[in-house]
Amino acid sequence: MITIQPDIIMKPDRWQAVKAGVTTWGRGALPGVMVIVAVTMARLSGALQFWELVAFDHFLRLRPPEPLDERIVIVGITEEDIQRARTYPIPDRDIADLLKRLQAYQPIAIGLDIVRDIPVEPGNAELTSVFRSSKNAIGVEIALPDRSGFTVAPPPALPPEQVGFADFVLDADGYQRRSLLGTNNDRQEYRFSFAIRLAELYLATRGIKLGNGIRDQEAMRFGSIEFTRVQSNSGGYVGADAGGNQILLNVRSGTMPFRVLSLEQIKAGQVDPNWIRGKIVLIGMMSFSAKDLASSGAIAGINPGRIYGVEMQAHETSQMISAVIDRRPLLQVWGEGWETLWIAVWGLLGMSLGQFLRSPWKILLGLLVASISPIALCYWFILLGWWVPIVPVLLVLVLNGAGLTAALFYRHEQELRLRLEERQFAIEQTFNAIHSGPLQTLVGILRTAQEQATPPLFLPELQRLNQELRAVYGSVQRDAIADEPHLRMGSAIELALQAPLHELLYKVYSNTLEQELPYLQTIKFKIVQFDPLNTSHLRLEHKRALCRFLEEALCNVGKHAIEATRLTVICTQEGDRQVIRVADNGRGKPSQSETLSLAEMDRDREITEEPNPKLQPSGLGTQLAKNLAKQLGGAFRRYPNQPKGTVCELTWSAKRRWFW
Repeated sequence: MITIQPDIIMKPDRWQAVKAGVTTWGRGALPGVMVIVAVTMARLSGALQFWELVAFDHFLRLRPPEPLDERIVIVGITEEDIQRARTYPIPDRDIADLLKRLQAYQPIAIGLDIVRDIPVEPGNAELTSVFRSSKNAIGVEIALPDRSGFTVAPPPALPPEQVGFADFVLDADGYQRRSLLGTNNDRQEYRFSFAIRLAELYLATRGIKLGNGIRDQEAMRFGSIEFTRVQSNSGGYVGADAGGNQILLNVRSGTMPFRVLSLEQIKAGQVDPNWIRGKIVLIGMMSFSAKDLASSGAIAGINPGRIYGVEMQAHETSQMISAVIDRRPLLQVWGEGWETLWIAVWGLLGMSLGQFLRSPWKILLGLLVASISPIALCYWFILLGWWVPIVPVLLVLVLNGAGLTAALFYRHEQELRLRLEERQFAIEQTFNAIHSGPLQTLVGILRTAQEQATPPLFLPELQRLNQELRAVYGSVQRDAIADEPHLRMGSAIELALQAPLHELLYKVYSNTLEQELPYLQTIKFKIVQFDPLNTSHLRLEHKRALCRFLEEALCNVGKHAIEATRLTVICTQEGDRQVIRVADNGRGKPSQSETLSLAEMDRDREITEEPNPKLQPSGLGTQLAKNLAKQLGGAFRRYPNQPKGTVCELTWSAKRRWFW
């Protein structure tokens, strides 16, 4: 005897299903792949550079504030200081006096971010003497020619190793996002920046020297910290000018990154010596009239991005010192291959939403969650010191996801229209079959009965049956083709389904009780309760079905509840359930099963406590009611009323339930 394991049989089927799924997905993947390719090409062409730089600034600006960098102090010459001096530029004598006072506090380095290529009398001789005696003083020059071809020489009294350039690199939007550490001047002499000269002096006291990089010989390095050079296509840049030795600028976050003192405070001696001793002191203009300003989109403030030039020099110096001593992250980027893969993965995710989420609304929700994820990840990467593309990721994700959602909405609409057409066709076919068969037979019987000299007693019943069959067809036909949210109750009334459900149910109740049904005429007592119901989670077709349920239940009472004298109709909320309950005290033939249809209640009005368990469900009305209850997350029951009669009850949850 040979035994075949079930899993061996299933494997080919599962493999075929997987192959079919992959084939189906592949056929629909072409538009999504084209979107990924188009966005990648747009990025490589520079079309997305501006937005990537803006996103980069926003991520830097949203970082948590960092503590004050105590190693750097700024002495700002303000507008008030200029007014006291009654001249501008500030004379050499005042600068010399400031340098002497600061040297008394024993700083490690003093950086003068004020050009002094020509004398500003009075006091030039005094300033020259201070420069020559200050081995820790760093002056500035402008090494790269401006548009007019001019440069600015350093103070003549300072040797080359005590001079750094103050040149900076701006992007097309006028913001500074890179720090220039070294470059050749117009005489092809290699020059170092003002910031790196200050960092070099400070770190030398800790035995850390400036040298060439290990991974990149052209890069600069302090100890084990190598400053990765910016390339022309680093991060969000496309074709950027990467001349010289540039690194990405990682400004310090927070509203007060450095301690700032005024010239007047130094002169008045209002300074704690510990603020300056062993620190780096930068001297610069902090007056808008001096126009020594810098711009950075990563710095928030009253005037976003506008700070004084000396503050920017402090940020550049602090970045290098903090990276070496505190291991504060330097900004780096991925290779172009990894960035392209990163973009493609998110594009594929957008394409895959439709494979897991079939509903357009679920896709939109998934798209929202999926869009938040890369933003959070890119922000986390920034905190770790990595600049990762976000704009192309959002583009491929949203374009693929939104395009898929639009396609699904269109397909959903087409499927609804097709179902309506199919339903209408089925109704037509059904009515034609009824019209050609039972209705023709019924018409023949009516004609024969009417031609008799003494019409039979059941003739009115036959005439009513003929009218009911035709009315049912007309009502179903109108509901099938109706686009507007209405419900037609026979030919008598038309209900707007946008109205509150309890009002609709009451109108159904009132209209049904006006019908000439035999056992509605015997009812003497009516107990009616129609309370507001929660319908925020119901679609219009659910409201239509609930109205039809109540109508059917009431019609069955009118047709089959023999000698009924009391009718109870309850539409309310009981606990966390909502209920429609119709109860009567009529009698009828013994029931065979609880599961017979509502339309068959004329054959089972007196339901026993214990229905025959051997009989299987067969009623269409009952099945429809159970299907409605299942859609609503509820239950349908039909059980005996005490002491006699029948209760027909539909309950469903009052809490929100998604219908996809």
